[in-house]
Amino acid sequence: MNSQFKRGIIEMCVIKIISRKDMYGFELIENISQEIEVNENTIYPILRRLTKQGLFDTYTESMSIGAPRKYYTLTQHGEEKLREYEDEWKTFLDSVYRILGGAK
Repeated sequence: MNSQFKRGIIEMCVIKIISRKDMYGFELIENISQEIEVNENTIYPILRRLTKQGLFDTYTESMSIGAPRKYYTLTQHGEEKLREYEDEWKTFLDSVYRILGGAK
């Protein structure tokens, strides 16, 4: 799969997963990697970029053992961007299905 295409899809997945539940980076990597092969070199740059763009806020929680964890939570802007991505994704898939002769 084209790496640019895959990165865009993973970005959308990151936003969707965090919309369901605040997560810290490693937890997110574990969650996504159950379905798509990813690693920290893919996910952490996406998290930093989307946070810088205002799609995520962060907060830190202390742990009884180990270092504090940085959690990501979706902002209002992130929710709007997610809806936009989901609409674009559905339109894109419908078009691909029509081109390929699928049942959409």
